[in-house]
Amino acid sequence: MKPENQTRPAPRPAPLVEVWRGPIVESRHRGHVAAVDGDGRLVASLGEPETVTYLRSSCKPFQAFPLLTSGAAERFGLTEAELAVACGSHSGEDLHVETVAGMLEKLGLDESFLKCGVHEPFDRATAERLRARGESPGVLRNNCSGKHTGMLALSLQLGAPPELYDDPAGPVQQSILRAVSQFSGMNADEIALGTDGCGVPVFGLPVRAMALMYARLVAPPEDFDAEMRAACARLTAAMNARPELVGGTHERFDTEVMRAGRGSLVSKIGAEGVYTAGLLPCERWPEGMGLAFKIEDGEDRRARSTIAIEALRQLGVLDEDAYKTLSPYASFPVQNHRGEKVGQIRASFELERT
Repeated sequence: MKPENQTRPAPRPAPLVEVWRGPIVESRHRGHVAAVDGDGRLVASLGEPETVTYLRSSCKPFQAFPLLTSGAAERFGLTEAELAVACGSHSGEDLHVETVAGMLEKLGLDESFLKCGVHEPFDRATAERLRARGESPGVLRNNCSGKHTGMLALSLQLGAPPELYDDPAGPVQQSILRAVSQFSGMNADEIALGTDGCGVPVFGLPVRAMALMYARLVAPPEDFDAEMRAACARLTAAMNARPELVGGTHERFDTEVMRAGRGSLVSKIGAEGVYTAGLLPCERWPEGMGLAFKIEDGEDRRARSTIAIEALRQLGVLDEDAYKTLSPYASFPVQNHRGEKVGQIRASFELERT
């Protein structure tokens, strides 16, 4: 049997970023963009917003959502900082390690229960310091260790074996699947399931549905009960209050976007060129707004921030001060090996309003 993605015509992505070298465009990054208002209406798009892809780490706030609705956050006294790191893809700095270790202590568990694997810290200075010491990074420095510790807390709250928190059919992952279903407006059996880089289930759904999830996170609809609405408010407040725990203390895009937004939006990257953001209700968007895009080639470094800043600018999310603050992420020089600027990487799209 052919894989499902080989039985359908490939979606047609839109050009989003151009890489100029001298007088010609040497490369292009293409993808799919969707912006959805709080009523679920598609307000802007490019490419094919119904393209199905994985949420990757953009799912983390929704994986943390059952911590609140189950009572686990209250039972274990999880703080604003601990909720933020559970929503984050942290840089593996000492601050992040200490925060996650504190969560585990509250649960009465140790790091041996974490199944997220080990990788070098995203933070370059931390990684260099560990290498200089001849020290291998531990599991707490994995960018997903906060998320996995949240899953352990949920497992204990649900009376499930913590050793099985990653089981797709178990109560922890089924609770998360229900949350993804509620926010995306999709039936659980319509959501594609894969395995993420950290070993737990990852959810595949249309880019448009991803945007809707973030619109509902920052401006929950009337059919969400009071408990769900309160959980949304608490998670968005935690991410905005402690953005350095969602990303890192420096050189992390989500952190810089939320700092520049001054509490007006939440930002969350995902692997393989995924980006999501939710704008809280404001004069321009009184019902809130969600943005999502997928870069088709999975480019994470030179294209993602460029697209995100330009899309947020066109949607009226970034004021002049915020745009100026984020300008280092809006375009990049192409340099040769002598350090000379020989070109530029820049956004090259206009959102189609609907």
